[in-house]
Amino acid sequence: MAVAAEPKPFAHALPGGQEGATVRVRPLLGAEILAPDPGFYDRPPGPLPLAMARAFGSRRSGWRHTPIPAFLIDHPTAGPVLVDTALHASVATDPADNLGALGARMYSIRMRPEQAIPAQLEALGVDPHHVKTVVMTHLHYDHASGVSQFPQATFVVSRAEWEAAASGGTFQGYRPRQFDHAFDWRAVDYEGSELVGSFAAFARSVDLFGDGSVRLVSTPGHTLGHQSLIVRLHDRELLLTGDAAYRRRTIDAGETPLLIADGHLFARSLGEIRHYLELTPTAEVICGHDPDSWPQLAEVYS
Repeated sequence: MAVAAEPKPFAHALPGGQEGATVRVRPLLGAEILAPDPGFYDRPPGPLPLAMARAFGSRRSGWRHTPIPAFLIDHPTAGPVLVDTALHASVATDPADNLGALGARMYSIRMRPEQAIPAQLEALGVDPHHVKTVVMTHLHYDHASGVSQFPQATFVVSRAEWEAAASGGTFQGYRPRQFDHAFDWRAVDYEGSELVGSFAAFARSVDLFGDGSVRLVSTPGHTLGHQSLIVRLHDRELLLTGDAAYRRRTIDAGETPLLIADGHLFARSLGEIRHYLELTPTAEVICGHDPDSWPQLAEVYS
């Protein structure tokens, strides 16, 4: 399916950077989705149709509510930055309106209206219209469902992810109408941009504001254009893996999730994440969909 929107190249760091800046990060629980454990997190053997049948054919008593997160980054001069948008507010009352009839049947979602990210921002005293930057780790429905709620923002996505999502559909995890809006999209070309360099263990990285406070790192595999973030807190770094690692056991035990676009790229990105954590032992890490660690997360990382 072709999309009408077309991102501009990420040709320079976004405005608002400040030398030596550190940030604060607040995890936001946008919703939860019921998923089989371990099948969703650790793929059963066999080709994909058989693996899916084994995972989703497992007893529901073993299924778990899995967090669908977003993150609010408070930058001292660039202002509030959002990482992913979680689910649109309408999903709490009418899932088919945003997810489509097929998606509403496929996904078992638990969400209250006050969990919509704009509502959470308002409860924190942040005007959603003051969010000028949204970084998309990728464009799957559980990350991009709420894009239309931030029309004033600049959205940063990888070029490879935009191309994959623009031609993808429900069975690839995408719903193009969620992100096909004539907003200010900026696409990072991790293969050809002069702004791309290495950082720590990551071969390809971009400095979002040019001050080292928020770095995007290329971590493809879960999707062909997935990216993660490394942010600079007061005295340490925080890695937001996105879906490059569903949970900490993905990193520690080498789990391969049920749904990935490229197994080789996924393993390579996971290797870079492991190496980064070895090189940076003080770094904290928050994984994309970890029901075990979510209740233990700090309210704010600073």
